[in-house]
Amino acid sequence: MKNETFVTEFVLSGLSSNPTLQLPLFLLCSFIYIVTLLGNLMIIVLIRTNPGLQKPMYFFLMNLSLVDVLYSSSITPNIMANILSEKKTISITACAIQMFLFIDLASSEAMLLAVMAYDRYVAICKPLYYAILINKVTCIRFVCAVYTAGCVNSLIHTCAAFTLPFCRSNNINHFYCDINPILKLSCKDTYVNELLLFVVAGSFEVGSFFCILLSYIYIIFALFKIGSSRSRIKSLSTCVSHFTCVALFYCPTFFMYLRPNSAYAVDQDWMMSVFYTVIIPMLNPMIYSLRNEDVKQALWRLGHRHEKLCLM
Repeated sequence: MKNETFVTEFVLSGLSSNPTLQLPLFLLCSFIYIVTLLGNLMIIVLIRTNPGLQKPMYFFLMNLSLVDVLYSSSITPNIMANILSEKKTISITACAIQMFLFIDLASSEAMLLAVMAYDRYVAICKPLYYAILINKVTCIRFVCAVYTAGCVNSLIHTCAAFTLPFCRSNNINHFYCDINPILKLSCKDTYVNELLLFVVAGSFEVGSFFCILLSYIYIIFALFKIGSSRSRIKSLSTCVSHFTCVALFYCPTFFMYLRPNSAYAVDQDWMMSVFYTVIIPMLNPMIYSLRNEDVKQALWRLGHRHEKLCLM
C-alpha cells in the first residue's frame, strides 16, 4: 500500500470521445433537459393551481414530477458540462454528492410508484373507504416516509462506497458517478458493498415492485367483478399511465443493479444508463399528459385562459 498513489479526483469518460459528436450530443442533451424541466414543472404548476386536480392521485403525481426534476438535474447538467470540457474531472466530494442524490432520488421514485399503486388499489378495490384511508394527512405521511427512506438508503451506499480507498485508477468508465464503476476503482475487496447493494437496495426496489405487483393483481380481480364495461375501461384508464411508468422504471433498474459487480460491463450498460437517467424523467410527464383525461382537460383550460388573455 505504501507504493500506491491514492486518488483525489475522478475523470469521467463521458458520452463519447469523438470530437465530431460533442456538439450534437450537447444540443441533444440540452433539448432533452429543457423538455424534462418544462414537462415536469408544467405538471407541478397544473396540479398546484387547478382545483379539479386537488386529489391524492395528483398529489403523488406532483411529487413524482418533483423527483424527476431533481433526478434529471443531478445528472444531465454535469453531462452537458463534461461534453464541452476538455478536462472531464470531478472531485471525490462532488462525485459522492452526485451519487448520493442519484441513489436517493431513484429510491424515492421507486417507493413513490409503489405508493401510487396503493392509491389506485384503494380507489378501485375499496372505493367506500378511499376518503378514510387516503386523506391529506396520510398522503403527507406517505411522501415524508418515501423521502426519508430514500435518503437513508442512499446514505448507506454512499458512505460505504466512499470510505473505500481508491488507488488503482481515477478513470470512471461512465458519464456520471454510479456505484458500480466507482466500486471497480477500489483497491480493497468490495464484497460488503455488493452485499449491501443486493440486500438493502434490493429490499427497496424488490419490495416496492412487489407492492406494485400485488396492488395490480387485486385491481385486475376487482375489474373483472365490475359489471359495466364502461366503468371497467374508466377504472383501467387511471392505471395505464402509472403502469407504463412502472415498466419503464423497473426494467433497466433490475438489469443494472440487481446483479454481482463482477457482471458489470460498460458496453452493455451505457445505453441503458442513458435511458434510465436522461430519457425516463422526460417521458413520465408526457405519459401522464397524453393518457390522463383530467390532466389533458386542465391543460386545455390553461391554454384557453392564456388565449383569452392574449386577445385582451
